Amino acid sequence: MALGNEIIVSANPKGVFLEGIIDGTPKPGTCMQIKAATEMVTGRFTWEVFNQAADGSRSLVAVLLPNSLEGMLATEAYVTGTRGFLYCPAAGEELNMLIGDVAGTGATSDFAIGDRLMIDDTTGKLVDNSSGESVPFVLLETITDLAADYLAYCMYTGH
Repeated sequence: MALGNEIIVSANPKGVFLEGIIDGTPKPGTCMQIKAATEMVTGRFTWEVFNQAADGSRSLVAVLLPNSLEGMLATEAYVTGTRGFLYCPAAGEELNMLIGDVAGTGATSDFAIGDRLMIDDTTGKLVDNSSGESVPFVLLETITDLAADYLAYCMYTGH
């Protein structure tokens, strides 16, 4: 189970906080990227769910945070066009990250402490490492029989 009820768990975060306009309906704990070929809106870039060429592609890691200004919880999805809050963690920081359900794909649904996780190239959620170019997270809890997307306690390791 996630540690606490926030996305950033580290007591004194050293990463970079960002703001932008959200495209789609992602939930906090999802990895995001700047939407290509899209001009700024009110001085902010538009952010979409991470969608690189392959799982585990090297890229900026920007994690979607809840919109605490509007009282959103870590389990509530954003709506297209709303102002969003993101965080680029520093290596060693602890976060509650969204792990994607891979049921029906033949992939494992059990995870152990120390498992390395990469970013899925279509959902922005973390998935089990399958030889990704970059595996920037390590799991800090045990998960058995994952049946739905899940906020899990992780550490950012960098690229």
